[in-house]
Amino acid sequence: MTPLPKIGRPATQALALVGYTQLEQLNGVSEKDLLALHGVGPKAIRILRESLAEHGLAFRP
Repeated sequence: MTPLPKIGRPATQALALVGYTQLEQLNGVSEKDLLALHGVGPKAIRILRESLAEHGLAFRP
């Protein structure tokens, strides 16, 4: 399993609160669902999207 990239403390905590602590857990998750979390913004989504792509993973379209 791959830890989440550095996306800032608020976004990391928001993801952890809903159970996302590893990058692979985000494979197939909707960007819209993540953006609905308080603390997760466009910059965090961009970083996560790039990191997922580097590992052959992706958000749900």
